[in-house]
Amino acid sequence: MTVNLEVAEGVGTLRLDRPPMNALDVATQDRLKELAEEATRREDVRAVVIYGGEKVFAAGADIKEMQAMDHTAMVLRARALQDAFTAVARIPKPVVAAVTGYALGGGCELALCADYRIAGENAKLGQPEILLGLIPGAGGTQRLPRLIGPSKAKDLIFTGRMVKADEALALGLVDRVVPAGEVYEQAHAWAARLAQGPALALRAAKEAVDAGLETDIDTGLTVERNWFAGLFATEDRERGMRSFVEEGPGKAKFL
Repeated sequence: MTVNLEVAEGVGTLRLDRPPMNALDVATQDRLKELAEEATRREDVRAVVIYGGEKVFAAGADIKEMQAMDHTAMVLRARALQDAFTAVARIPKPVVAAVTGYALGGGCELALCADYRIAGENAKLGQPEILLGLIPGAGGTQRLPRLIGPSKAKDLIFTGRMVKADEALALGLVDRVVPAGEVYEQAHAWAARLAQGPALALRAAKEAVDAGLETDIDTGLTVERNWFAGLFATEDRERGMRSFVEEGPGKAKFL
């Protein structure tokens, strides 16, 4: 399989496994969607790590496969490509991308689908589609400017240039840079800590933030208000508040 889902201690690792560069061909895209939807459904998966291995995250689409596709073929395929990445972005649980080596084109777009990005010092990220006479087609023109702002996004998309980890951190494209050998360990630790948290509240927080970014502030505040009030019906809210009153902050144990 080109993508695997490995689950341990509440953390599901979506592991890309298509050597040597984890090129995201059609089969890999479809498998990614299938496993993202499985991670969404599974109650034993409470947080997710996206990982490509020690040497490379994902170097982009399979260019040889795409070269053979004409306009009609891509019209039929483009929606499925976006749907695969959207399935990752809509996992209603905390998702962290563990980025080592190249994360280019579709690889960068996949990292953009995460809530948080931890990159190795050897990471190189970019959207080089313009160098092929194309634009990003798996969400890059939409998720990148929402993350780092339109001007910075246009610079990367217009030039197709790669940025190293330090510049990616300065741009806000990644959130933390660590030694390459520690990327997965630190990403897993981030996910494992959140996997112990209140699942419904984490889902509410993610959906409120994401929905709010897509609409006006009044509508976003309505989304927040509805989730906030709704959480008062949950056992986790009762457990968290009881622990706070009886034991002090930060000591609640959630199921």
